[in-house]
Amino acid sequence: MTGQPSGEVKMGSTGRRLRARTTQAMKASSTERGRPHPRPTRGARLRYWFDATMSRGTSALVGWLAVLTLALVLAFSLFTLITHWAPEGEDGARPGFFRQMFNSLMHALDPGTVAGDSGGAAFLITMLLLTVAGLFIVSALIGVIATGIDARLEELRRGRSLVIETDHTVVLGWSDAVFAIIRELSIANESRRRPAVVVLSDRDKVEMEEEIREKCGDLGGTRVVCRTGSPLDLGDLQLVNHTAARSVIVLSPGGDDPDTEVIKTLMALSLDATDEPHVVAEIQDPQNLEAARLVGGTRTVIVDKRETIARLIVQTARQSGAAAVYTELFDFSGDEIYFHQDPALAGGTYADAVAAYESASVIGVVEADGAVRLNPPSLTPIGAGEIVVVAEDDSALGTLARSTALIHEAAFTDRTPVAEKPSRILVLGWNERAVSVVRELDQYAEPGSVLEVVTEFGEPQFPSLVNLSASVRQGRTAERATLAPLDVAGCDQVIVLCYSDDLPTQQADARTLVSLLHLRELIGERSKGERPSVVSEMLDDRNRALAQIAHVDDVIVSDEILSLILSQLSESRRLEAVFADLLDADGAEIYLRPVEDYLQLDVEVNYATVVAAASRRGQTALGYRTAADSERAEAGFGVAVNPAKSWALTPVAGDRVVVLADD
Repeated sequence: MTGQPSGEVKMGSTGRRLRARTTQAMKASSTERGRPHPRPTRGARLRYWFDATMSRGTSALVGWLAVLTLALVLAFSLFTLITHWAPEGEDGARPGFFRQMFNSLMHALDPGTVAGDSGGAAFLITMLLLTVAGLFIVSALIGVIATGIDARLEELRRGRSLVIETDHTVVLGWSDAVFAIIRELSIANESRRRPAVVVLSDRDKVEMEEEIREKCGDLGGTRVVCRTGSPLDLGDLQLVNHTAARSVIVLSPGGDDPDTEVIKTLMALSLDATDEPHVVAEIQDPQNLEAARLVGGTRTVIVDKRETIARLIVQTARQSGAAAVYTELFDFSGDEIYFHQDPALAGGTYADAVAAYESASVIGVVEADGAVRLNPPSLTPIGAGEIVVVAEDDSALGTLARSTALIHEAAFTDRTPVAEKPSRILVLGWNERAVSVVRELDQYAEPGSVLEVVTEFGEPQFPSLVNLSASVRQGRTAERATLAPLDVAGCDQVIVLCYSDDLPTQQADARTLVSLLHLRELIGERSKGERPSVVSEMLDDRNRALAQIAHVDDVIVSDEILSLILSQLSESRRLEAVFADLLDADGAEIYLRPVEDYLQLDVEVNYATVVAAASRRGQTALGYRTAADSERAEAGFGVAVNPAKSWALTPVAGDRVVVLADD
């Protein structure tokens, strides 16, 4: 052992002792296993059987009380018959077995029976004892039944019973978006018989129902059924009968990693081994899109929340009034997008279809391979395929009236549209959607455009930019001292983003509102065409009205607009291709173009003439914005989507035509 440290010697001896103890323990355990176990006694088996029956719940307890009552009645009846203590009747005979059994049962169940007894003292004492014993049994029975009812009511309150609805909409998860979704679905369900929306969340059932009643108001004939449970649990998922539903909406629950919960829920739904119903889910992080699509399969529509909101913010920032158009198309309260097949259009072109209907606007076609194409060339043949239309309701598609409005070609103008120039863009605030906003801005901006970002939180990292030159500065965007040196009035577009990553919802919206008030003061009383377009992001829809005080052009409420899209997709998954085309920079997009690009000013025309003027430029008209009402929220900010072709109007400077165009 020379040269070996003493510590290693001690460690070696300790290891040998531990191995010896382990060997002894294993031998002892083997010896115990080899010995025969003692058989339980009959009393132990009876107690085990009794405990097992008692654990079955209220029905078992009632059964045992019934057995105890029968045994008590039988014992006292036999005792009375053997002792001959029962009094004689009017016929001089004592009660027989069955009569005595009935009398004993009445004494056990009804304490008042003993008051009418007659006979000797021994009989009266016996019946009194039977009555007292019966009181204990009846009291126990009442307690058992009351406990069972309370347990059942608690189970119902917890929302654990099976839903037997069919053709319903299932909402899995809980967020602020659920209220807008339920409101929209109630409007969409107006033409359905006994419609229902079923919500499954890990929240308390009563709390969910109360909050829905408070925030959703009157839902017409739509019933809302809430169940408490986890969408990740297969047993809880069965409660909502999702396999018989019309569609399933999976909400992002919030938190640090919401996409993981959504993907797990999609995995649970995929175990059904069926392609119905179709599923709509929202994903926060675009990096998780592929995983969600892989798990969801072909029946699932995945909505990229971050990219969708970013695209809407950029679209509305580029042209005032666009938010009102998108809201009109995405919600169910006005005009929506439908697919329609009309054999009468089979021999015509897309230009013929655009002018065909009095109260519907054709905006695209469905090609032979099923692909949707918005604003195709005017000479595109319709054939026997479907068309994409904007109409008030799908129930009216079968009875669409033809347009008879005359087109005033003399009012057409050949004015060349003014080419866009490099723009100056100011972004106040920063959050997780800001990178996508900057990327979208770069796609639309003319070369040489300038972007300036001012933020109090975060460290902005710009994506690779082609058309924009970007700079960033730190500062409190809710303070006038920070905004005054920025020459806000000289900007073309101002976008105010919420600090949703760093502040609570109401506090973030409060900062945004203060920033908007300072912007209103800095911009001054310039007319709408001369001042920059100001677009604000809001987190809570209740703050939208407050933002209008600052004369904001458009307000994008993130959860609200996404709720509208999810609701539309839950009713028709085919709309995914339409929405993708509308929001993609490479497809047909919504523009609000000056009316003088199409028609002469101050000349009365009908809307059919507006449609024809846009069609001759290769564009599809789907609405009109009146400048006189552009500041009035009650008038929809002057936006009229899908007006009647016979609607008469007189174009003036500042009016805009809402069109679908490729550039």
